[in-house]
Amino acid sequence: MIHTVLAAGAASFTVAQAPPAPAPPLVLAAPSAERGVIAYPPSAFAEAAPDTAYDMVLRLPGFAFDKGAAVRGLAGSGGNVLIDGQPPVSKNDALDELLKRIPASAVARIELIRGGAPGIDMQGRSVIANVVRARASGAQGAVMASANFINDGRVLTSVRAESQAEWLGRRFEASLVYGKGPDDTLGDGPRVRFGPNGEVLIRSLVDADAGGLRAWTTGAMESPLAGGRLRVNGAYMRTPASAEITDRLSGGGREYEYFTNVRVQKELGGRYSRNLGPATTLEAVAFQQWNDVETRADFEAPGLRRDFDLDKAVTETVGRLTLRRTLSPVLSLELGGEGALNRLESRTAFTLNGRAVPLPAADVVVEETRNEVFGAVTWRARPGLTAEAGLRRETSSISSTGDVNLEKSLAFTKPRLSLAWSAGGGRQLRLRVEREVGQLNFDDFVASSSAVSTGAVLAGNPDLRPQQAWVSEAAFEQRWSNGVVLVATLRMSDLADVIDRAPIFVQGVAVADAPGNLGDGARREAVVNLTLPLDRMGLRGGQLKGQGTWRETEVVDPLTGETREISGQRPVEWEAHFTQDLPALRINLGMDVLGGYRERYFRLSEVETRKAGIWVVAFGEYKPRRDLILRVELQNLGARNVQRIREVYVGPRSDEQLAYVDVRDLEYGRAIFVRLRKTFG
Repeated sequence: MIHTVLAAGAASFTVAQAPPAPAPPLVLAAPSAERGVIAYPPSAFAEAAPDTAYDMVLRLPGFAFDKGAAVRGLAGSGGNVLIDGQPPVSKNDALDELLKRIPASAVARIELIRGGAPGIDMQGRSVIANVVRARASGAQGAVMASANFINDGRVLTSVRAESQAEWLGRRFEASLVYGKGPDDTLGDGPRVRFGPNGEVLIRSLVDADAGGLRAWTTGAMESPLAGGRLRVNGAYMRTPASAEITDRLSGGGREYEYFTNVRVQKELGGRYSRNLGPATTLEAVAFQQWNDVETRADFEAPGLRRDFDLDKAVTETVGRLTLRRTLSPVLSLELGGEGALNRLESRTAFTLNGRAVPLPAADVVVEETRNEVFGAVTWRARPGLTAEAGLRRETSSISSTGDVNLEKSLAFTKPRLSLAWSAGGGRQLRLRVEREVGQLNFDDFVASSSAVSTGAVLAGNPDLRPQQAWVSEAAFEQRWSNGVVLVATLRMSDLADVIDRAPIFVQGVAVADAPGNLGDGARREAVVNLTLPLDRMGLRGGQLKGQGTWRETEVVDPLTGETREISGQRPVEWEAHFTQDLPALRINLGMDVLGGYRERYFRLSEVETRKAGIWVVAFGEYKPRRDLILRVELQNLGARNVQRIREVYVGPRSDEQLAYVDVRDLEYGRAIFVRLRKTFG
């Protein structure tokens, strides 16, 4: 829930807002597609009249936007969109926000790169998009104001201003955001607690409200320097959030929970690239970030009070050097290295009825030094056939002081082999075999609380090994001349050192749980992506775009010894987006449907299941002038509910002595979102 609240409050979107739906089909000449790179000029998006590069990217047929992962270091953190052939040197300033600040009028073209292209770092992915900006002097800007009218009477407003200017080869960018947003996972609804025999122990009504604020300032500058080009970007982001949950018991009395989370993020990044000759390019990247988080959570019930406090400070320093050389028209080489210094300082306090309760890894200082060297060769064996082979070697040392004192060193070799074959007729086959090594999450190192009301103690564990996986992937893509695109992907992962909740034993007795390595596991995924123009069905300018993912995971439970799914993995995820563009009326209509999902978490004495229903948004955009856009959204038309089901046991789950089952069913309610955007230049 905290993560959802922290994302709230943008001027141009809300937490619950689905991305804009795709526009009419984009059809290009076959020769470009057969080479594995499809270039979409601005004219391909003309009927949709997009506002920003973000809108254009979301309209790419057969492409699913991914803004990247929040991991340490630069390798693997970027999403699947490049800007001028480069991944952004930014983390807290997310990729979708960067794309929203690029006006559609400043885009020369968008390249859909399938299987690799000379001089392009694919970031370990088989398909990426590359936004190529036009070079033109002048200034552009936009101001947006929005309001979210929630059915409970709240009106959450936001403003946003951004500008871009280019002069003599130099580019300047700035953005200001100040806005409030809701948490759509909390609302009002019933709660019932059942005993082991089905008897009702507690019946209550829950009144829950949550939201957050974003006060963000970002800026960037690009300029020629010493025969190369330098880009420097920075951000200051303050994101306070809060939630208030009142649980009125039917027999009288109440349970009350209130928490606040204040996150302050600062970052500074830079990239310098220079040609060392007609076939060689050198790139240097540096990045620094500071993240401070203060969390306060209080819970009160008849005869019970819990208080949880967490203060956490994280810093990261990263440097990366990459050399790229074109050996021949069909062969290119990339070599480089990356070094990172990371530090976490965390203090945690937990009191029960006024008495302090010690938590494992409550006060710790963790330091990590990590280095990686890498090399990759890309070979275009013949037109339509591209192979890439890469090798990475990662070493790291981690030390912890405070409640947990330890030092350890880790080393991993990560090979990668991929193949892309364009067979003609719009068909392409992509194969990949790779050893992936996940990053350790600093949040797993320290004690935390997911919800004080549950009473669960979530201990930390700095003595973790990263999860590893041998991944085998096959993807088949078919593009028809009428704009229909179908992509089917099958991915198999053999896992080692799976990270999940594991029991902590004291003298042979399980007393708590913490993140731990459970051993080997498996993950199997099937993904289908479909883009379907609707002109032949009588809806001129209409399009349906959707994606579905089926996922199966397994690991041996350390308590029961039986095979179960891995915590937090969603078995099914899907979404569908419909739009119809009416350029003669200067109107865009559409509907976004985000499928419901289910997550399950296995702890020492509890199994928690979270279920969310289908989220439906109907929207319309009216553009009376080129520089003015009004967007109205009717959110949560299906009145989605969010359930939390807790199966709590008397002791460890392995004893199978069920104490109670607690079911909370909350409904966020419907909302109306209105945004007005005015552009300049």
